[in-house]
Amino acid sequence: MTLEPPRTSQPHLVRAIGRWSMVALAVNSILGSGIFGLPSVVAGLIGRASPAAVLIAGAGMAVIIACYAEVASQFTETGGTYLYVRHTFGRFAGVQVGWLMLLSRLTACAAAVNLLVIYLGEFWPAASQPLPRLIVISVFLASLAAVNYRGVAAGTRVSNATVVAKLLALGMLCAAGALYLSLHPRVAAAPVAASVDSWLQAMLLLLFAYGGYEAALNPMGEARDPRRDAAFALFVALLILTALYALLQLIVIGVLANAAHSARPLADAARVVVGPAGAALISAGALISVYGYISANMLTAPRGTFALAERGDFPAWFARVHPRFRTPYCSILVFALLLWGFSQFASFSWNVGRGAPVLLRGRVCGGTGSAPQASRGRPLASARRTDPSAPRRDHLCRAPHARGFQQVAHPPRHDRRGVRELARGQGSEAGGAASGFLNFRIT
Repeated sequence: MTLEPPRTSQPHLVRAIGRWSMVALAVNSILGSGIFGLPSVVAGLIGRASPAAVLIAGAGMAVIIACYAEVASQFTETGGTYLYVRHTFGRFAGVQVGWLMLLSRLTACAAAVNLLVIYLGEFWPAASQPLPRLIVISVFLASLAAVNYRGVAAGTRVSNATVVAKLLALGMLCAAGALYLSLHPRVAAAPVAASVDSWLQAMLLLLFAYGGYEAALNPMGEARDPRRDAAFALFVALLILTALYALLQLIVIGVLANAAHSARPLADAARVVVGPAGAALISAGALISVYGYISANMLTAPRGTFALAERGDFPAWFARVHPRFRTPYCSILVFALLLWGFSQFASFSWNVGRGAPVLLRGRVCGGTGSAPQASRGRPLASARRTDPSAPRRDHLCRAPHARGFQQVAHPPRHDRRGVRELARGQGSEAGGAASGFLNFRIT
């Protein structure tokens, strides 16, 4: 059986997202505001071992990302996680995940919008007043909606620019911090007695700091080469952020004597390393980072409702494509209006408090359906042999460790049975370590 075709006869979306734009979307979907406060929390839990914990969490997330990359390489359509779950486990499970992903994106982005106003208040104190706040939120969301309305290429350009700006600001801190630590001894900080519980808390926080990449898989219907670029984008984004997180964590605990009690650890570290100008740079970087996070979600989240409507699980008008700009303009406008409402009439803490349980519930719904069956699934290679229509693979590399990447780079054509076996086979392919990391990630 082939993949169920979309139920619309509207103009098609245009494939304008290149490989490196996919990387930028993945980075923007992960790197929001958390990194600007997380180093102090992790340092307070496990102290000097926190940089090692960042690397361990990155390695654990790589197992989950490998599963996402493997499944994403079987599809070329818009929809991301909703599409994968629906195709593998049926319509009901797909609709559940689609709804919960939408709600989690709304609350997370609304919290980020409120945080952007808070950061803007560092430069313009009046921004937190009711009328200026209303104007800032309205102009900000209207401008992002207009950019994405006029074309996916314009949306990706905004995403690319914000990624370059935020990575440049944080990269400058990394370079200055590394130079500072090479010329000065590390500060003497009070030792932290890290317990098993502290390690588990730190790992959970770090794993969530690496999350959000799944949103970047929504616009695969507009990627130029989705079956190859999805895996590349996910792994390159993970490598960039793992290196960045580890370096920032090392600098924070190396230059701040009381890193665990710093409310703004990156800004405080930049003030020590560079001076007041460094703190201002990091504050501006935080503002740009939040802006980039919201801009990426303004591009990716409406593709989720578009995919739901495309397959008859949402009202059909959500799947309308603009005849000139080739964008899902109804989904973009509705998401922008909903985000404006959540941002305007609810606070940062309200959105975080409602968004976290929804996000956890979505991940549980997305994961529990496959867990019991995955333990009984056949290995991935055996599952693929059930698809006689799979094209012949050319080996890019003969090294044994390249086998998984060869499979991602040269995926087979998929039918419903083949993808079902593929999803079930991940448990056998990854083994007990992958199951442990996945269960920890979900719970």
